[in-house]
Amino acid sequence: MTKADLVAALEKQAKLTHKQSETVINITFDACIRALYDDDRIEIRGFGSFANRNYKAYTGRNPKTGLEVTVPPKKVPFFKVGKELKDMVDKGKDKYHIREA
Repeated sequence: MTKADLVAALEKQAKLTHKQSETVINITFDACIRALYDDDRIEIRGFGSFANRNYKAYTGRNPKTGLEVTVPPKKVPFFKVGKELKDMVDKGKDKYHIREA
């Protein structure tokens, strides 16, 4: 599913205009990005959670040249799937009454 597919699904199910749907999706994504940037955790009950994983700096090796390089510290967003979503994917949509887009 792409962002455009998500906008189209919201447009159809919520009976919004394309522009309104796009605005809602953009606001949602912007809020999530801002939260992760601020090192906050995002939890969507029944779906999953996003949190940053912090990695320390380390000395690595360039595979082409064999030279040592310093890899700077970084934080990477990590998604942990929720139990309900895991069950939905495993058992199928009929058990959970998932609406078609």
